[in-house]
Amino acid sequence: MTRRRPSVPDTAEETLLTLGSLVEQALERIKLQRARVDLATALQRHMLPPQLPDLPGLQFAARYVPARNGLEVGGDWYDAFSLADGSIGVVIGDVQGHDVDAVAVMGQVRASLRAVGGVTANPGEVLSAANDLLVALGCGLFATCTLLRIGTTPGPALSGARAGHVPTVWATPDGCSGTLLGACGPPLGILQGAQYPVIHGHMGASEEVILVMVTDGVVEGPHFCLDEGLERVRQVVTADLDADPETMVSRVMKVADLTGHDDDAAALVVRRHRTPAPP
Repeated sequence: MTRRRPSVPDTAEETLLTLGSLVEQALERIKLQRARVDLATALQRHMLPPQLPDLPGLQFAARYVPARNGLEVGGDWYDAFSLADGSIGVVIGDVQGHDVDAVAVMGQVRASLRAVGGVTANPGEVLSAANDLLVALGCGLFATCTLLRIGTTPGPALSGARAGHVPTVWATPDGCSGTLLGACGPPLGILQGAQYPVIHGHMGASEEVILVMVTDGVVEGPHFCLDEGLERVRQVVTADLDADPETMVSRVMKVADLTGHDDDAAALVVRRHRTPAPP
């Protein structure tokens, strides 16, 4: 005896067709999002400096790691460039958002910092001018960042300003370490005419120092707060003060794996070597 399968009711067929259509639409959206992420990632890689300056007495190393979920890209960036007085400006920052718009704004902020830095070496003035430009563009996004000025001639060796960004960790070969705190201005792109107080590092032009600049994806997340994250970075740095910047930045980035955060992350390590005092 041959048994026939009962016919599927029209309502069941319609349900299956609807589900199939929804699955197809979901897959198309995933493909579109993946394409947007690939585009944003390519743009971001292109906008980050292909290499950092090679300067006497200074060593640089940097890392960037995209968001862990694979469907987002952030606006973290870093840079190093000459300032108006011949000193070196080093900057790290994070643009709000996780899409192509965030990457585009990152490029605008990076370009404006370089342009203004060619006119003035005052970190506060550079951030203030970049902020006014970002507000005038009306892009609707904001950016946090830290800009440090590293002197290459006799005089104040270190100064900087922050726009709502994570403090910088520092250490010296004799074992002293800490974070560069002080007053902090608002993120760039929020308030026209905002001012950014300048902080000064207490070190001479001939002294050696290690500076570690990070974005919040390295030091803040569900598993620990910002202060604990910064303390972990400080411990990583002071555990091996003789490590070269490439080794050190790789170790610093491992702190990001402990935060429980899926955000993108960036770190920039600067080692300023001791220079002979003038006769």
